[in-house]
Amino acid sequence: MPHPHSKNADSRPLTALGLGLLCALGCLPARAQNPAPAPAAAPAAAPTTFTITVRNPENGTIAITPALPADGKVAPGTVFTVTATPAPGFAIDSVNYTIAGRFPGFEEFTGTEIKVTADRNKSVGASFIDPQALEGFTVKQNIVYAKPGVKTLKYDVFTPNGARNLPAIVIIHGGGWAANTEDIMRGLARELVRGGQYVVASVDYRWIGTADGDASPNSMAALVEDVFGALAHFQEHAASYGADPTRLAVTGDSAGGHLSAAAINLVDMIGDGGFGVQEGVYQFKPTYLPAGKTAAQVRTSLTAALKAAAPSYGVFSATMLGGQMNGAAPAAAAAIAPQEHIPNIKDRAVPQYLLRGTNDRTIPDAEVQGYTNALKAAGQRAEYVLVEGAGHAFFDWKPDARTKATFAQYGVKYAAEMKAFFDSVFYPAAK
Repeated sequence: MPHPHSKNADSRPLTALGLGLLCALGCLPARAQNPAPAPAAAPAAAPTTFTITVRNPENGTIAITPALPADGKVAPGTVFTVTATPAPGFAIDSVNYTIAGRFPGFEEFTGTEIKVTADRNKSVGASFIDPQALEGFTVKQNIVYAKPGVKTLKYDVFTPNGARNLPAIVIIHGGGWAANTEDIMRGLARELVRGGQYVVASVDYRWIGTADGDASPNSMAALVEDVFGALAHFQEHAASYGADPTRLAVTGDSAGGHLSAAAINLVDMIGDGGFGVQEGVYQFKPTYLPAGKTAAQVRTSLTAALKAAAPSYGVFSATMLGGQMNGAAPAAAAAIAPQEHIPNIKDRAVPQYLLRGTNDRTIPDAEVQGYTNALKAAGQRAEYVLVEGAGHAFFDWKPDARTKATFAQYGVKYAAEMKAFFDSVFYPAAK
């Protein structure tokens, strides 16, 4: 989960986290089951203006149309086009905007321009990088796989030049289950696609609660269903991306670490029986089902295809995840906990590569070590690597220099180590 605003981009204090992860770590008091009704507040007056500010980027420029007034104050609903132009020797990494006062801030987009609507206070900017970072592959962005609520769900695909029938790695982003999009993982995606051995996809999902603007809160089960929907959609279209639909791996960081472990461990819980609708029944119906396919058929297909996982600095136990279930039965917390659903090696192999920084103040070592021990107890291959000196979120990629520097220091090296782990699964003869 990305947070470049503390002293160190990957080791900020726990209080900088989103509400979702704070609850997961038990740092907030449990929600009262029957809280007293709060007095009705008077409706706030609608703002007459919003302020749009500009973050002047390095190694390029941005232009805004129509031009902003000197004080940046504009009428609500005004739409601006933000266009980026790189300096000689640089390429566009992203054009982006920040929502003032919202964790974690950045909403990122790639391409040469974006549309920004003045519906709250925002700042706009762009990021530029060495063109060599973008060589050797193509990117298909914003592939829509479902729209179960207000937010359209999508993923990006990074395909090596000339790819055909390659294994694929699917990345699931972090953000306390309540922030970020697939764009935050593009640095990791570029590292994994480099070398031409893998097609890489980076997927988005609904945010927990009402952070997306949905009237009814999204549950943790809904997020897992989104992940399965994205996997089902990617698998259906894998050949068009140069990928082999029968050879998939998953990875993710922080909240995405949980969701990637859930994807491989809980895949045999895909079904259409509903999550907790009937007592003792906890099934995940993918947000997307290919035409003519049942949930059971998707379960069979994905169970056979998912070969490995690399969940980084995530949470895996029912104890740590119980705060997300808002007073639901303990069985519901267990149903979303990867540690509670590790298959025995005699039934199915789920090899996993786990990372955590030694300075991570968000995820306890005991949480990752406990999951590693549970995997090994089931006969599974599990590698747990402590990254010396790293804090949390070192796989994030954002336009600020601090986050980029953290990724350069830790993300590049350990993306290569992760890739070597996947190589041992998909290319064992080369080892």
